[in-house]
Amino acid sequence: MPSPVLFGISVAFGLAAWGAVAWHYIWPALNERPSPENLKPILLLHAFRFLGLAFVVPGVVSSELPAAFAQPVAYGDLISAILALLALATLRTRNGTVVTWVFNIFGTADLLFAFYLGSRISLPATQGLLGAGYFIFAAYVPLLLITHGLAFRILLRTKVVMPSPNKLRSMIAGKTHGSLTNTD
Repeated sequence: MPSPVLFGISVAFGLAAWGAVAWHYIWPALNERPSPENLKPILLLHAFRFLGLAFVVPGVVSSELPAAFAQPVAYGDLISAILALLALATLRTRNGTVVTWVFNIFGTADLLFAFYLGSRISLPATQGLLGAGYFIFAAYVPLLLITHGLAFRILLRTKVVMPSPNKLRSMIAGKTHGSLTNTD
């Protein structure tokens, strides 16, 4: 069977398998947790995106793997890991939701950009260049894509809770200190 077909099958099976795991186990567990607690496991998983640095480590991937692919993929993953940790650290603050959105949008775009870059260098036809990094694409990236989808689902259904008009007037007048995301 041609290498591009095998690569496609591997990624498709990764998406299908992780999709089934997410459907049966991950989403029900996240759905039981209150917001923003339900985002913590996803953010912790994505904190491991530093593993993408493997694409610039000699011996893990072929020295012939084009830097035009390896560097953006590696450093995009590192930035995604940093953003995941920042989102985790700020999750219960006013800016936490914004940071989580930034992480999720950037992280998703980074993964899709990696596939785009891979297609530009015909990566499915030259998978040997990936070395052990092949398993990142076949097993880890599908999980990351699915959990980004779950994070979008959580973020889209999260409502910003506004305080009552009386509490809002008191906060504006400086009588109380509080967050606009708290309720009475």
